[in-house]
Amino acid sequence: MTVDAARALLARHLAPTPLVRAPSLSGADRDVFLKIETGLPTGSFKVRGALYSLSVNAARRPIAEVVAASTGNHGAAVAWAATLLDIRATIFLPANPNRVKAARIRGLGARLVEQGGDLSAAIDAAYEHAARTGAFFLHDAADADVPFGAGTIGVEIVDALPQVDAIYVPMGDTALVRGVAAAAKARRPSLAVVGVVAERAPAYCLSWRANEAIETAAADTIADGLAVRRALAPNVAAIRALVDDVMMVSETEMRVAIEWLMTREQVIAEPAGAAATAAFLKDQRAARIAVLLVTGGNLAPDVTATARN
Repeated sequence: MTVDAARALLARHLAPTPLVRAPSLSGADRDVFLKIETGLPTGSFKVRGALYSLSVNAARRPIAEVVAASTGNHGAAVAWAATLLDIRATIFLPANPNRVKAARIRGLGARLVEQGGDLSAAIDAAYEHAARTGAFFLHDAADADVPFGAGTIGVEIVDALPQVDAIYVPMGDTALVRGVAAAAKARRPSLAVVGVVAERAPAYCLSWRANEAIETAAADTIADGLAVRRALAPNVAAIRALVDDVMMVSETEMRVAIEWLMTREQVIAEPAGAAATAAFLKDQRAARIAVLLVTGGNLAPDVTATARN
């Protein structure tokens, strides 16, 4: 499989997402663009990988049920793709999930199971369910096809902006950054890819720096899309090869970025979706042309209230 195959398949269902110049972040010697994924079905980039993976796997063998573990966006994406392909979906979320995302999953007709205190516990429960029932577990951190779907973002960026110097990418389970970096660098090898994690969920940043998979005790962050505490060794090896730098952003910095995007660029972003902007606001390296991914817009009301305070 290739990112070009993913692009052809996804083009039957999804239009390219907007790439717009951000005046509030640009200057006389710098152009900054936002790649806005929030208008996709379910409000995040995750539908790219979920639809592509589920489609190609369903073509390989019959799938009666698909299972996913998620903090919300991947689960909604799998539920949406399953509806499109007429496959039953069961989504495992940690207890007390983002209620905006949970409501979206239920609205798409999937069965929702709240299990455990964090994403790792939900993943373990999904593995057990899949082993017991024979369901297909679409685990985006480990699935081989999801990064090709996510990589279509990198293709769209370089096709629209061939001179791009740097791309800032929120980094949760790393499927997104792996896909975007591989696809974009294949077309423009000189560009820099900056991965962004939450300070309170630093597993992949620590792993990237140490060149080994690290598991942290907790991933307690408002950015549920970045709330990963268990790095996987193959993913660490991949980001070491593909990602030029990894930055951590604080809870406050993500709230500031949410407010910045909302008031200055009229873009609604959830914390993980604003993480790339948060990193750029504190970094502002010498890139002449930079792209910041806005990966999701499923902003919970409690986060909205704190961002405005």
